[in-house]
Amino acid sequence: MSQVQDLNDSSFETTLNNASGPVLVDFSATWCQPCKALAPTIDAVAKEYEGKLDVYKVDIDDAPNTATHFGISGVPTCIFFSGAKEMERFTGNRDLRFVKELVEKVISTTAS
Repeated sequence: MSQVQDLNDSSFETTLNNASGPVLVDFSATWCQPCKALAPTIDAVAKEYEGKLDVYKVDIDDAPNTATHFGISGVPTCIFFSGAKEMERFTGNRDLRFVKELVEKVISTTAS
């Protein structure tokens, strides 16, 4: 069972550069209610796409440099990466169907 792992400013770049496939990063904050509402959806995606998609969480208060680098102005913001390249992004609490559609799009794009 895949777990969503936490990243910070010191681990973000290395983790992204070492990823063998597509990556989803959930930028959030502990004080953010929509972030808390989105968390079960992100957990479900991590479990369902284990082995096809790596899923990470970045607390913007613990990783301010990373959040600034990617222009995170509101949370939750989720960014899909392939290698170090941004593929897709969405902001706000979205339902599982919406997130899975983006996951499928990113996986199919990176597979070709």
